[in-house]
Amino acid sequence: MIGLLQRVSSASVAVDGSDIGQIGRGLLVLIAVHRDDEARTIKRLAERILTYRVFPDAEDRMNLSVQDISGGLLLVPQFTLTADTKKGTRASFTKAADPEKATAYFDALIDACRDGLTTVETGKFGADMQVSLVNDGPVTFWLEA
Repeated sequence: MIGLLQRVSSASVAVDGSDIGQIGRGLLVLIAVHRDDEARTIKRLAERILTYRVFPDAEDRMNLSVQDISGGLLLVPQFTLTADTKKGTRASFTKAADPEKATAYFDALIDACRDGLTTVETGKFGADMQVSLVNDGPVTFWLEA
């Protein structure tokens, strides 16, 4: 599983012109599932997302996690993160999980994150989404589990 984590001042996701998820200060994480991912990767990615230290402490060092600051989390499915772009001018998505597996893993990740954080919002799997964010820093990390 891949999580493209972005520290944000705010973020939202809309479908058909209506906001379906929004957070203030926290993390926007774009999520992709590989075809070879195993169920154990769900828990590991959730742990990394919730505890990854990207927020500044009193000395302005990135020592605090989204849990530490009681921030929000917006999880958005984005299968294009699995793209193979090594050849040509069009991405290949052969590494992506099939929609059934990807949906199940994404839903399980949501549940795992909700076990550790109060505010967890989501995008909609398979929908045409418009994602808005104010990237704080910018701070962006690629996490794999």
